[in-house]
Amino acid sequence: MGKSLEEVHESVSTENKKSIFKKILAFFGPAYLISVGYMDPGNWATDLAGGSQFGYSLLWVLLMSNLMALLLQSLSARLGIVTQRDLAQASRETYSPFINYILYFLAEIAIAACDLAEVLGMAIGLNLLFGISLIDGVIITVLDTFLLLFLINKGIRKMEAFIIALVLVIGVSFIFEMIFAQPEIDQLLTGLIPTMPNQAALYIAIGIIGATVMPHNLYLHSSLVQTRKFDRSKEGIKQALKYNFIDSTIALNLAFFVNAAILILAAATFYKVGMHEVAEIQDAHKFLQPLLGTKWAPILFAVALIAAGQSSTITGTLAGQIIMEGYLNLRIQPWVRRIITRLIAIVPAVIVITIFGEGVTGKLLIFSQVVLSLQLGFAIIPLIHFVSDKTKMNGFHIGKITQIASWIVALVIVVLNGKLVYDEIQGWLENSENPIVLWLTVVPLAFSFLVLLLYIVFKPFITKSRDAFHNHSPHSLQLRFSQSESYSKKNIAVSVDFSHADEVALNSAFELGGTDAKYTLIHVVETVGAMLYGENIDDHETLVDEKLLKEYQVMLTEKGFQVEIQLGFGRPDKVIPELVNKGNFDILVMGTHGHTGFKDLLFGTTVDKLRHKISIPLLIVKD
Repeated sequence: MGKSLEEVHESVSTENKKSIFKKILAFFGPAYLISVGYMDPGNWATDLAGGSQFGYSLLWVLLMSNLMALLLQSLSARLGIVTQRDLAQASRETYSPFINYILYFLAEIAIAACDLAEVLGMAIGLNLLFGISLIDGVIITVLDTFLLLFLINKGIRKMEAFIIALVLVIGVSFIFEMIFAQPEIDQLLTGLIPTMPNQAALYIAIGIIGATVMPHNLYLHSSLVQTRKFDRSKEGIKQALKYNFIDSTIALNLAFFVNAAILILAAATFYKVGMHEVAEIQDAHKFLQPLLGTKWAPILFAVALIAAGQSSTITGTLAGQIIMEGYLNLRIQPWVRRIITRLIAIVPAVIVITIFGEGVTGKLLIFSQVVLSLQLGFAIIPLIHFVSDKTKMNGFHIGKITQIASWIVALVIVVLNGKLVYDEIQGWLENSENPIVLWLTVVPLAFSFLVLLLYIVFKPFITKSRDAFHNHSPHSLQLRFSQSESYSKKNIAVSVDFSHADEVALNSAFELGGTDAKYTLIHVVETVGAMLYGENIDDHETLVDEKLLKEYQVMLTEKGFQVEIQLGFGRPDKVIPELVNKGNFDILVMGTHGHTGFKDLLFGTTVDKLRHKISIPLLIVKD
């Protein structure tokens, strides 16, 4: 298994720190890179719209969405710390190649959509501050790629310091904005009490929640926590989980402050004077100076926007590398990977701005959020499944209460994002001159996403029950022992697959060798991870198979047989001959499921491929 972000993997030591403060400080950093995703330009539009239209009344939505984000990010960090896998790697080990390719494709689209929002945000900031045209601003953002390459070559701590500096720029800018705006504290506190003024407020609230949890942040956090080197004992892992939770809490509360500050600024300026339609970033910038009476207000606003865009592009591009390497196990030069990610975002931005003008940036930002909404469930749901799995998490799985809370959060986010997508498609259908094209393309595509989402939700539950059915418990085997003394075979290999075929194979083997022979049980793990990583794989299925194989060995040993076990990894028709030809066996015994005709086409014929490759007799017994 390749290491996540190998160039900085375990590059920060948290051991041998003399004081508890230094130890805690060594763990701090990853969550700040995550927090910038929660204050990116894609969030600004929904916060501005919420504040200008409904004053302070939607502040509670921001608080609720921040708590949701904290829960999900802590799950992501837990996955990375405990399993030493990022979310993309865990998905590759769990799902079939076909499903993984789809998940990878969706994740790449989400990265590009998110990058589109960051690129536009930074370009708008450069336009507002320096008068640079949007097209030129978008092209300038290509340089971010080389900045990221420079920073990561200097080490993850340098990158974290740079991002924290940008976060501080954003935070300080909005502290001054609050001083200029002088919000009404009593109304601000009232806004933390849940209320919903009208249907339009509900739509804005959905937008705020929908823009809060970024799918790429879940992939990113599960990887970044692995940059810390710590004691892998039970106590060491517990300590790492605790310190990373503190890190996440502080960083995401800073992001909450920024988002709340944008909404409060809009409420204290635009809503207060009856300007309820300010949702465009450019409009907000234009009206700040006349309303607040200081030239610094729009300047600080633009500086904060550039800092938000810059920091978000760095972390978004880094997430792109994690997703490609995790899902595809494909490592390419980092600068090539980052250039590709950036171009995927820049090309559509340049084309749309060139054709439709600079006035469409707001619509582009909204479109990017809708695309993100489509992908969100495909990251959250696998994450909850993974951290709830006792075997995968080696005892560090989340408890029942946390599981229930996580599923509620997932349900809320997926349903609200689904409503956003539904409303958007409905709007396209109503306004389209040729809706038939949309009915034949967009609608089936959305329905396909829904089917895939349902598959990801229920697949682990079905697999568990199916595994319980197929993985044959050794205690249910009906074994028969012959009393004959004329045994001819003394070293017998038996291929087992934890199905009912094992019963027939073992009974046939015992008839050949009796209690004096030596038996070697061979099982091959056939997962994608096993084929890629061989004996280095430690996914859920491998652990289950190894456990069952040992149970077979214990049970048969107790019955008086001499039994050894061998676990292979990869394709059975290739691995079994390798294991058999290395050993000094007299015969190989295999059970089959009696596939014929069409079933052979579906399930393959391991026996046919295998019998030509082994140098000893093969006994095939049908179930």
